[in-house]
Amino acid sequence: MYRAFYRKYRPSTFKSVVGQEHITKTLENAVKSGKTSHAYLFTGSRGTGKTSCAKILSKAVNCLNPVDGNPCNECEICRGIDNGSILDIIEIDAASNNGVDNIRDLREEANFTPANAKYRVYIIDEVHMLSIGAFNALLKTLEEPPAHVIFILATTEVHKLPSTILSRCQRFDFKRIEPEAIANRLSEVAEKENLKLADDGAMLIARIADGAMRDALSLLDRCSSVEGVIDSAAVAKSAGLAGREYIFELCDAIIEKNPAKALEIVDKLYNDSCDMERLLTELTSHFRNLMVSKAVKNFESMIICSQGEIDIIRQQSEKTTLATIMSCIDILTASASSMKQGANRRTSAELCIIRLCTPTLDTDLNAILRRLSELENAVNSGSITVKVESKPSSVPVKEKTEEAEEVKVEEVKPEPKPEPRKEETVAPTPAKEEKVQPTQQSGGTVPFDRWPEVLEKLFSNDKSLMVMLSGSSAFVHQDKYLLIKGSPVLEMYLKTGEYSKIIKQAVIDISGKNYTLAVYNNKQEEAPKSPLADLVSKAKSLGVNIQEDK
Repeated sequence: MYRAFYRKYRPSTFKSVVGQEHITKTLENAVKSGKTSHAYLFTGSRGTGKTSCAKILSKAVNCLNPVDGNPCNECEICRGIDNGSILDIIEIDAASNNGVDNIRDLREEANFTPANAKYRVYIIDEVHMLSIGAFNALLKTLEEPPAHVIFILATTEVHKLPSTILSRCQRFDFKRIEPEAIANRLSEVAEKENLKLADDGAMLIARIADGAMRDALSLLDRCSSVEGVIDSAAVAKSAGLAGREYIFELCDAIIEKNPAKALEIVDKLYNDSCDMERLLTELTSHFRNLMVSKAVKNFESMIICSQGEIDIIRQQSEKTTLATIMSCIDILTASASSMKQGANRRTSAELCIIRLCTPTLDTDLNAILRRLSELENAVNSGSITVKVESKPSSVPVKEKTEEAEEVKVEEVKPEPKPEPRKEETVAPTPAKEEKVQPTQQSGGTVPFDRWPEVLEKLFSNDKSLMVMLSGSSAFVHQDKYLLIKGSPVLEMYLKTGEYSKIIKQAVIDISGKNYTLAVYNNKQEEAPKSPLADLVSKAKSLGVNIQEDK
């Protein structure tokens, strides 16, 4: 009878377990010295060797002729455990035996001495599936079992186990197996099976397995029917990675902001009976690959794709920005979640695609940051240019008078000043700051004539500031504050200390004056107040002695 690779090549000794040397060496030494515990907990992701190590340990503690802590696999006990004739090794599936009655039966059986072996070993797989009552029934026996009983608990979700169980076991964490180790093991198996496995094919299988040796052997078993050499192309076809061109085409349409083309692709996929929820899931996975390729220089080992797809991912990631990719992932994730409650999945998918192709439809912060990032990328790449026109330092009398009259409506009223609104304060005032002698009408707000010169200096040093400050203007308020009037996201950028320092230094270089920066507000009826001044005021109200530099 044909046996699957993952069963045929299951490890039979600790030394044959791949990628878990930190665990197998400890277990070997424990068996060799005779210091085995009464309860073990093996935890880790699927296919990493938990059950295999549990069976090896059960043979090692009962083996008649152990070899350096490993079972000999030749004595009658080892052979009996392998063929199932030794009934002292009990494997329990907690998923289907998770009740209190099952654990009570286990407790009663544990009191009987082993029939053939030295120890009665209970291997409880997926132990996290036990009910609360079953866990409570197991506690006492797990803490003080008979001398001839050993418990080995295995789980993939250790966080679901009660702390009372965890504290009674020796815990071993199985890590994901490295792709190189999996590829080497696959090459050994392929040689024994007379299969022509190429190095790139073995590495692709290892990456698809995601650290699970069992999954890798199963995929190699599937690829064994391929005629000729098992290379990366053959593996991709067998694993179902080929034929994903529609994902790349859809991503191109999103990057190019072409909703018409994107909707045509979705329509074709819908007519071909493609599930819309799965489409969004695959698209999310693809944008995740783009994110990794954008953030990591050598990203090939972190994504599961053929070499041809990796080249496409690299090209697509160069056409967009990391902020855009992350915004798309947020939209896809939210849409996939809401699709489950929606009445029409096709409509939900099409709405999601249109939002991805048209970021101007979204007004949230992530969408604005995405658009700013794309503009910044276009400016830095030279795709678009921003021209700054320098204005003469002296403003015509008539024009200046009209602006002054317009601002005069918003001058500070001679009333007691209430506490300033916090959102109008952007840049913190330095702890020590020289006061500027008033050169214009005290208490008024007038245009800052040298703002074009400040912009010209800023843009020459940092092109990314063009996106934020292009088309902005500035006003001097009470000869103390510099109010900047610009886009709605200007305040968000100014709240970052780095931008505020750059702008403030440019103002000092051009005008020679040290203004406090703030955002211009049409409804502003009083001078803005810096966060530091507000903090000093609160400290004084609490009776804290504050010495201010004059």
